[in-house]
Amino acid sequence: MDFNTARHFILSQTVAPKEELDTFFTRLTQGEPPVPGQVTSLLLALKVVFEGLREESTLDRQLAYALYLLSQESRQLFESGRRSGILWPPLLDEDLTRISKAAKSIFANEWQA
Repeated sequence: MDFNTARHFILSQTVAPKEELDTFFTRLTQGEPPVPGQVTSLLLALKVVFEGLREESTLDRQLAYALYLLSQESRQLFESGRRSGILWPPLLDEDLTRISKAAKSIFANEWQA
């Protein structure tokens, strides 16, 4: 996966049009777990974006918003779903922590995971 592909994948899983029902963020919003392989692909894309941005001093607004959705809003959707009785997959909590650490790494320019 190259940088542009990884960036596009992150954006498509978070800020995609609402008609896209199988995106990571849309599924969590609807109380549905990610499809198999979605978290793994997101983590890979986040690592590729991290590597691609190591020498950059700024992030574009759209990517920053996508990282925010992944690291903050996804966790809030998970917790809200848990409180309302959704039985999430057992590893999703840990996956969200890994996603959050990877997003933080991009902002910090130092790999946290």
